Amino acid sequence: MNSKNPRVRFAPSPTGELHLGGARTALFNWLFARHHDGQFLLRIEDTDQARSREEFTQQICDSLSWLGLAWDEEPLYQSKRGDRYSEMINILLKTEDSYRCFCSKEELTRKREKAQSESGGYMYDGTCRALSEELISEKLSSNYPFVVRLKVPRKVLKFQDHIYGKIEVNTEEIDDFIVARSDGNPTYNLVVVIDDHDMDITHVIRGEDHVSNTPKQIMIYEALGFPIPEFAHLPMILGPDKRRLSKRHGAAGVQEYRDNGYLPEALINYLSLLGWNPDTEKEIFSLHELAQSFQINQVQKKPAVYDEKKLHWISGQHIFNSTANDLFEGIRKINPDWRGDEEDEFLIEVIELIKLRAKSLTELEDISEYFFEDPKSYDEKASRKHWKDETVSPLVRQYCETLNTLDEWTEDGVEQALRNVAEDEGISAGKLIHPIRLSLSGLPAGPSLFSMMGLLGRETCLRRLESALQRFPLQET
Repeated sequence: MNSKNPRVRFAPSPTGELHLGGARTALFNWLFARHHDGQFLLRIEDTDQARSREEFTQQICDSLSWLGLAWDEEPLYQSKRGDRYSEMINILLKTEDSYRCFCSKEELTRKREKAQSESGGYMYDGTCRALSEELISEKLSSNYPFVVRLKVPRKVLKFQDHIYGKIEVNTEEIDDFIVARSDGNPTYNLVVVIDDHDMDITHVIRGEDHVSNTPKQIMIYEALGFPIPEFAHLPMILGPDKRRLSKRHGAAGVQEYRDNGYLPEALINYLSLLGWNPDTEKEIFSLHELAQSFQINQVQKKPAVYDEKKLHWISGQHIFNSTANDLFEGIRKINPDWRGDEEDEFLIEVIELIKLRAKSLTELEDISEYFFEDPKSYDEKASRKHWKDETVSPLVRQYCETLNTLDEWTEDGVEQALRNVAEDEGISAGKLIHPIRLSLSGLPAGPSLFSMMGLLGRETCLRRLESALQRFPLQET
């Protein structure tokens, strides 16, 4: 590995929001840099003026910041570097490694169609590779349009990938490819080489879909006399159907996960395990722990598979491990008006009680509703199971009467009252716990019943129990 402190980059195109694949690429670059005391840089590849939008640039930057992936220098924008690219194209033309190609599109199309009909494959035949200086000057003076091609040397090109190991490519399979178009604009492969050189990038960590670009870029590095960085190509992320991950698999953009109340540390934790194996049974990591543990050679070669259930489990663990205060502040950031008529202290107590059962901040909002509003409906299956006939009503009524006599409304007090009724009636406590929970929340399960009753208070509990007594048991239909 390069002995100097590494400099890596994440280079998104602002033609859409930051998706999970891009976020994982950014994360692995960031972790690599932090683990080796290096720098993580950001480059905005916005040369596609038709599709690039400032709003996407801002959204990508906001998403990276939300995830905690801070970059170390001012972002580099390709759209502002046209003069530098033109300068390097002119320098490249002065070498023997490139040449002007004056072949017209129509001519190339005819050759391509002929080759495909005869052999099925096409490579540029090098028509303009050895034009005389006289002919070149003549065409230039006539303003004849041209592209710039790199003169591909015939050899076996080898490079070491930190994930895939030794890769060899026979350049006989690569034609003299275009590095500058007829309008003077550079192509992707030339631009990234110039940018990575100017940014002093030591390691290029990116998706495996770029493996085919790497040999071309290495040849450009060599033609320009630039030092060649080290490479690591990350495996793809697939959906459960083993097709490339997309929204149809339920995978949203980072902004959507943020809006839906996922914690950034949970999403980071999940993304880190998509292709990286830390050689431990541990699955819950903080960003700091990931930076300490991350090794690029522990990234697996095989594609990672998106698993929404695993994401929800990891997210739930991070919710549970967070303080109720932090969760409360998080909810208020995405929903400033959430339960604004309630005391903050009460809301924090509710969150502490139910956080074990939530995978996101928005789910915390949803499952807390019965703490603030009387049930409008009751789970029908639980209703028919736990309050199936008239024998339950006298037990609930007796419990209500006992609750009315309590001097102080405490968790211990309401629990002891229930157990006393159960003992007096010769039944298990569960025979009473289930219909009481149903009456208070409308649900068959939830946090500790007695903790819930302690928070709801005497008036609310008795009102809801009386309402349930009027409604149950359900009539047969």
